[in-house]
Amino acid sequence: MNVEDLARDLTAATDRPDAGGLVAGALAIARIEHPALDPAPTLARLTRLGALATARLERLEPGAAPDDRVTVLTKLLFEDEGFRGNQQRYDDPRNSCLNDVVERRTGIPITLAVVFLDVAHRAGVHAEGVNFPGHFLVRCRVGRSHGGHRRELIVDPFNGGRLLDDAGCRALLREHLGEEVRFDRRMLAPASTRQILTRMLANLKRLYVSMRSFPHACAAATLLLALDPLAVTELRDRGLLAYHLGRHQAALADLEAYLLARSRGVGEEDDESDDASEYKQIWEHVKALRRRVASFN
Repeated sequence: MNVEDLARDLTAATDRPDAGGLVAGALAIARIEHPALDPAPTLARLTRLGALATARLERLEPGAAPDDRVTVLTKLLFEDEGFRGNQQRYDDPRNSCLNDVVERRTGIPITLAVVFLDVAHRAGVHAEGVNFPGHFLVRCRVGRSHGGHRRELIVDPFNGGRLLDDAGCRALLREHLGEEVRFDRRMLAPASTRQILTRMLANLKRLYVSMRSFPHACAAATLLLALDPLAVTELRDRGLLAYHLGRHQAALADLEAYLLARSRGVGEEDDESDDASEYKQIWEHVKALRRRVASFN
């Protein structure tokens, strides 16, 4: 796996003006798990789904309600095509790889949302990703109410494309974050391509760390830094992962850069005591690494 190539392809995907950038970026991320991935079969399957959706929308009655267009998409994907949330093996890395999700028709909320967003775009339905806390969602614009306010439908791709009202969003928030977090409609703001890909990578990195698959986690941290060079915690994490892998010079470079950024006030935490404790711990790692690297010369 050439991580530099992945980083270049990922950042190029976020700069694309067309809607295909999200799929291109998701397929670049999937190459962490599948280095020799050929995107053509996945793109062909998505093209087929888009064509099916377009044909079904064209068969709607001229006076059909705007909501019906969303219903067509949810029925196609989650009933007829069988896309579903992987409840049994949520932590399977394949759930975060778009090629696997499209082929196996199962995944986690964010990758199923990417499928929905791409098919919706191909069929001419306006849909946006929603970085909802703990559970990624999709927002579809369906015209305006009698009072002139913009109407939106919130779709949960992980749970069969069910539609959520505010009460459903509150219940979902409580399920994932507990009673102390209060629902705010600003949580339903649209997510950019870069934000969606960042969340996909953060999920995948956490999974690889829990599996102790440190080379894969290190690659994910590199891609996160490509998306946001100011994400200094990713410098720290990549440095610590490199340390575990015995890549001492790379670890030293990242951890020194992390300490320098923190000394300049980049990425400071709110809790100053925890911040000082962490800084000291990383500094001890740096001193040990400097001695180790010096012994190689």
